[in-house]
Amino acid sequence: MSDDKLGRLAKGSLVSRLFGSGKQPLRLVAVPRDHVLGDRDRGDALLAGKLRLGSAELGLADVDFAESGTRGALARELHGFSWLRDLGASASREKGARLAEAIAGRWLIAHGSRPDDAWAPDLWGERILFWTAYAPYILSSRDSGYRSALLNTLARGARHLDANADKAQPGLPRITAWAGALVAALTLQGAHKRLSHAESGLMRALAAAQFEHGGLMTRSPEQQILLVDRLGLVRAAYFAAKQGLPDALDSAASAALAALHGVTMGDGALSSWQGGNPGDPARLAALIEGCGLRARPLRQARGWGYQRLSALGTIIVVDAAPPPSQRMAATGCASTLALEISDGMQRLVVNCGGPGGVPTDLSEDLVLALRSTAAHSTVTIGDSNSTAILPDGTLGKGVTDVTVDRSEDNDCSRIEASHDGYVKGFGLVHQRRLSLGNDGKEVRGEDRLIAKGRRKIREAASYAIRFHLAPGVEATITADGMGALLRSGGAPPWNFRCRGAMLQVEESIFIDGHGQMVPTLQLVVVGEVSAIGGEIAWQFRRSS
Repeated sequence: MSDDKLGRLAKGSLVSRLFGSGKQPLRLVAVPRDHVLGDRDRGDALLAGKLRLGSAELGLADVDFAESGTRGALARELHGFSWLRDLGASASREKGARLAEAIAGRWLIAHGSRPDDAWAPDLWGERILFWTAYAPYILSSRDSGYRSALLNTLARGARHLDANADKAQPGLPRITAWAGALVAALTLQGAHKRLSHAESGLMRALAAAQFEHGGLMTRSPEQQILLVDRLGLVRAAYFAAKQGLPDALDSAASAALAALHGVTMGDGALSSWQGGNPGDPARLAALIEGCGLRARPLRQARGWGYQRLSALGTIIVVDAAPPPSQRMAATGCASTLALEISDGMQRLVVNCGGPGGVPTDLSEDLVLALRSTAAHSTVTIGDSNSTAILPDGTLGKGVTDVTVDRSEDNDCSRIEASHDGYVKGFGLVHQRRLSLGNDGKEVRGEDRLIAKGRRKIREAASYAIRFHLAPGVEATITADGMGALLRSGGAPPWNFRCRGAMLQVEESIFIDGHGQMVPTLQLVVVGEVSAIGGEIAWQFRRSS
């Protein structure tokens, strides 16, 4: 941003006139250090006057906090001040502070005097996390009125959280609210007496939203990133305040990271679940490097539900749980028993994915379709979803019971899992058996449709087993129509074979880490199943 634009944006004197110099301002007794490196490109855009998120963009020179509202991902990004991390990656303290203080001053003018929508507990929690970690960028001003206004407003926000954090939506919003209250208690002068209260609140929020093995009940890898980030910033505040991190909180944070590791693929990015996409591998690497936590990938967990198999560079992640409850996730997916496969840095089999929580150019109808069973690498019967997706976007009846059996020996790792999502409509249980050889060269699978219940198919129902291929993976059908050769630029060729059905190659799409649609292909194994059920075997084998 040019000097004249910065000059128009910076109106610190107006803050002084509104708030006055007042009494001696509060001070921070500790300033946490955020070790997570921000996105420099986004930081450069901020300096050029643009806040960007997904496909959306906001001009900062003319932003009016009184009119902008807090609805929508971009507005919440602005109000939460997490963009300070990106600014810090791009600008020195002196240069970045001019912009950061100008925006913070505008926020104070519009929202600092009384509670309103911008005082939502999760927004205040996020704001405190980043205001304290980037205090050098928002508290460098010589204007004592501005500094006093910001610190006193921060203190009022912390007291607001003490009383209202539990009113935030269960899950990540409530965790974020209590995380902010806890960081304020650790860093703000005179707030230490509220530390025990905030610790208890955060542990309650985690217990209500986090499965035993560390994954969020939303089952969203994208939100899992934010959970690890929040807990990493809390951890940094304890170190800055020279306080010992409670063991229970340390364990919850490490478990959260292990669950996140468990859904990453060989390229260092996420597998695509619950409407999310791979995201930015550089961002994920920066978080893992900078959060201060260390953990090994979680291989299996009943609640979080993602089973992980790995051998010599080959990674498989399987969704082996029902979709998340409507209370925890409004946009869950009918993806039970779907899988993703990668060979080293090359993804082979993927799910179509979705835009996640960022603004997108994708149509609403397409985003809804991307949540369907057919958009995932698993079995559909009669073009139906294993869990119904209702016209209003909520999840209906379907998968309630998922059984999982896992074993390892000297030859391979095995998973046998089944779900009841097709019992009511077709009288069939879907069982998927998988094995990964310990040399990483062979993935064997079998999909069985097993008769159960009173409902019976009168004659036959069509089924399709889909394996969506990653962008850049080419598929050539073999002469007998029962296999395909898969070639890509990042891995040796793989051979696919199936038995008991016919194989087709069809067009598909993939939502990349920027939320953009990329054309790709899918292997589709098709056939019909009768009331007595059936089974289809298949195999992926690396050629070298």
